[in-house]
Amino acid sequence: MSNTDLMYRAISDYYSGKIKEHGASAQGVDWNGPESQRLRFKQLCRIFEGDDLSNKSVLDFGCGYGALLSYLDENFDEVNYRGIDISQDMIQQASQLHSENVNATFSVGTTVEPKSADYVIGSGIFSVKLDSDQTMWSQYIEKTLDLFYESSLKGFSFNCLTSYSDAHKMKDHL
Repeated sequence: MSNTDLMYRAISDYYSGKIKEHGASAQGVDWNGPESQRLRFKQLCRIFEGDDLSNKSVLDFGCGYGALLSYLDENFDEVNYRGIDISQDMIQQASQLHSENVNATFSVGTTVEPKSADYVIGSGIFSVKLDSDQTMWSQYIEKTLDLFYESSLKGFSFNCLTSYSDAHKMKDHL
């Protein structure tokens, strides 16, 4: 098994553990709480400010249990949504929670096809480094951003932790 495969497995196991422990909640995807999760969604969705999302597609890469879909449904009309996550447990939760949404699909994966969505959003996917070495982690981020660029027709957004964070909030695995 390659180092990348081992990293993906560790990340999948980490998030599967979180969703099993906390359920479909902000803590279930390792956010501090629902308020910070919604604030991140608001900022990430600025990518399509001024664009009518009717009949546009959004690819949520690292979708977790589909919380971004709920946010989109509350704030935009007729978004065609596709969620992809590394964790089978997350996808099962997302599929159950959003089973009646005909404009949404969910799948397990770590890659997507070129030009497959108008917009690509990655919320929190660069936050859980675990014990990956810095070189591997940097390569993962660069490869994923290249994937976002190739996959999006109009644009993409993502978030990252910063070294400017309050020292008491920093954790080795993030």
